[in-house]
Amino acid sequence: MIYLSFDTEEFDVPREYGVEYDTIKEGMHVSQYGIEHILQILNEESIKATFFCTSNFVLNATDLVRRIQREGHEIASHGCDHWEPKLDDAKLSKKIIEDKIGVLVDGYRQPRMFAVDNNELANCGYRYNASLNPTFIPGHYSHLRVSRIPWVENGVVQIPTSVSLHLRIPMFWLALHHFPMKTYLLLMKRIVDHDNGFNTYFHPWEFYPLNDHPEFKIPYFIRRKAGIEMEQRLKQVIDFAKARGYKFGTYREYVNETLK
Repeated sequence: MIYLSFDTEEFDVPREYGVEYDTIKEGMHVSQYGIEHILQILNEESIKATFFCTSNFVLNATDLVRRIQREGHEIASHGCDHWEPKLDDAKLSKKIIEDKIGVLVDGYRQPRMFAVDNNELANCGYRYNASLNPTFIPGHYSHLRVSRIPWVENGVVQIPTSVSLHLRIPMFWLALHHFPMKTYLLLMKRIVDHDNGFNTYFHPWEFYPLNDHPEFKIPYFIRRKAGIEMEQRLKQVIDFAKARGYKFGTYREYVNETLK
C-alpha cells in the first residue's frame, strides 16, 4: 500500500530565511494554490490521501478543507500555528478542526516533525502519530535507532515516514525534488516490497512556482523542481505504483487494519 500525505499549513518558509512575511495574508494564497493543484491530480488519478491541516489553515480556508473532505480524503491535525507550535496544540487543533469541519480527527503530525508526547496524544483521543522521520539529518532529525516500520505505543499507532532499508535514506518530499526519478522509484519499490507499505509526505507550497519569486529568498535546494515539475513527479510516482498493482490508502485506513 502507498500512503500519501500532505502537510496542509500556512506557507511560512520565507520567514526561515529572514524575510518579513505574513503567513496568513500572503502565505495562505501560496498554500491554497498548491492544494488545488494537488486535489486535481488526486482526482484525476482516483487516489485518496491524508491531509494534515493546521487549525490556522482550516480557519482561513474552510471551504477548501471542506472540499478535501468532500472528495473523500482524510483530514488529520498538523497543530495550530505552524510557525509557533505550543504544548496544547494537539488538543486545541483537534477540537477546532472537528468543530469547524464536522469530521472526526484520528491522526496528528507535529509541525516540522518535532517530538510530541504520545501520552498526550492518547489522552486527546488520537489513534495515530505521524510525527517521525526515522533518519539522520544534521540539525533536524537524529532517529537512526528508532523503528523504521510502524508500531503501537500506549494504544497510539506510530507511523514513521518511509526511509530506505539499510542506509535510511529519507523518502520524504526533499528526495523527490533531487533524486533522479529512476533512483527514487527503485527505492520506493524496494520499501513497498519489503515492508508492504510506503509512507511519504509533501507540502502544498512545493506545487507553487517558487522559482518565480526571488523575494521569498528560498534556497535552491528547496525550490528545485517546484511547481509544474513537482506535479509531474507526483504523477510519475502514482503511475509507477499503479503499474505494479500497488494500492493507495489513507492513514486512517492503515490504522483501522492495524488495530483490528
